[in-house]
Amino acid sequence: MGESTKTTDRRDFLKIGAVAGVGSAATGLGLPVAQAATGQRPLPSNPVTPSAMPMRNLGQTGFQVGLFSLGGQASVEKPNNEAVAVPIVERALDLGVNYIDTAARYGGDERWSQRYIGQVMKHRRSQAFLASKTHDRTRDGSLKILEESLRLLQTDHLDLWQIHNLSQMGQVDQIFAPDGAVKAQIEAKEQGLVRHIGITGHADPAVLIEAIRRYPFDTVLLALNAADVHHLSFKEKLLPLAVEKQMGIIGMKIPARGRILSSFTPPAEPASPQAGTKPGTIVMPEALRYVLSLPVSTVIVGCDTVAQLEENIAIARAFNPLSPTQMAELETRTQGIHPQALFFRRWS
Repeated sequence: MGESTKTTDRRDFLKIGAVAGVGSAATGLGLPVAQAATGQRPLPSNPVTPSAMPMRNLGQTGFQVGLFSLGGQASVEKPNNEAVAVPIVERALDLGVNYIDTAARYGGDERWSQRYIGQVMKHRRSQAFLASKTHDRTRDGSLKILEESLRLLQTDHLDLWQIHNLSQMGQVDQIFAPDGAVKAQIEAKEQGLVRHIGITGHADPAVLIEAIRRYPFDTVLLALNAADVHHLSFKEKLLPLAVEKQMGIIGMKIPARGRILSSFTPPAEPASPQAGTKPGTIVMPEALRYVLSLPVSTVIVGCDTVAQLEENIAIARAFNPLSPTQMAELETRTQGIHPQALFFRRWS
């Protein structure tokens, strides 16, 4: 089979799936043809990765992922920023990155992140494990998001499709309802439109723990940084559970949008402690080494410039784990700034 299945095949599934029940979606839409998109195509492979940085298993997916992966935010989601964003994605692949993360929400209604990444995927799709997300909690809404995501990313399948930013227990009930987003994930996986399915979140570890207990997701994208232990720690209970379930574990929020770093300049009149009231207390090599010393598969970081990307990949290439004493020392140093370093957590 060629690089792409017919666009009409994919659209037919998604449009029919939006109004049909799970039984008809699984049996009446040319399943063997759709499955060929992921079932017969080999996993992505960037030939540069093995020599560029250490690699780890992405859970039980069969994929070996580089320690550093590219997030689809920062410059890669800014409006009308093609001249900066596209070279960042291209350079990431050149330097051995083999996992790229994006979401339908990145870049607002225009989905700039998916548009920029799609320009690169059009000719380099086989080099990247491509992950995206649905922020809709329903089956029908999620399938519509998937259809548009595939179009913008210029591909016929995702390697990973995740439910975006679960932050409240009520959302867990929503996605597991008979017409919830998990139903869309399962159908899309059965049809070969996505290889693997996962969940993401950064507000409250209990929410993700509950979702993982209800269903064997392939991956979890969770917020981890050197301040984690000071408020609603993901490291203490969620991370061990994900390891126990042998999930692919992707870390995010490592520099907390810069607020954990000593180079951070606080706003003149911060609206809250979470907005940042003082410079951070650690540097990027320490921030990355802390999270990579945990049992994660990879970390995703959005980059503002190619130079920033190159610096992060160099840190990953030279990685050696921190000792427990070194980890504890970084945790102590971040205690005084933990509200801004964990701005994404639930605070009320």
